[in-house]
Amino acid sequence: MDFDQAFERVIGHEGGYVNDPRDPGGETKYGISRRAYPGEDIAGMTLARAGELYRRDYWVPAGCDQVPDALRFELFDAAVNAGVRAAIRMLQVAAGADADGVLGPQTLRRVAMMDPAAALRRLQGARLDAYTRAKAWPTFGAGWVRRVARNMMEVA
Repeated sequence: MDFDQAFERVIGHEGGYVNDPRDPGGETKYGISRRAYPGEDIAGMTLARAGELYRRDYWVPAGCDQVPDALRFELFDAAVNAGVRAAIRMLQVAAGADADGVLGPQTLRRVAMMDPAAALRRLQGARLDAYTRAKAWPTFGAGWVRRVARNMMEVA
């Protein structure tokens, strides 16, 4: 999966404009939040601009091009949903690597040695486990679980 395919799929999770006062990100459109991007026009955010931000701030820093194809979307989606370092820690937990949030050679070696389908299941399990410990779990946990469940159902 390449970035464009992953972006199209992740936008299906993120949706349009929302301004939920319970959301720590605040005003959000296409998953781009006021908290993370205070200088952006959130209400006027275009899909093209969201794509630029997603590639620059999530796909590339999470190392999505460095992991096996089977893991690219899940790692990207986790980075968008929980942050890059958290997503990398989830990948590291799945691979049995030191969970320091930095995608380095040890993690990449361990991931490369895994069966791709097993690695994907383990990454999804690590995501779910991490989400249950998040402070915002009581408010957003059901949505996070549905997001991972949809990912699991879309995998052939």
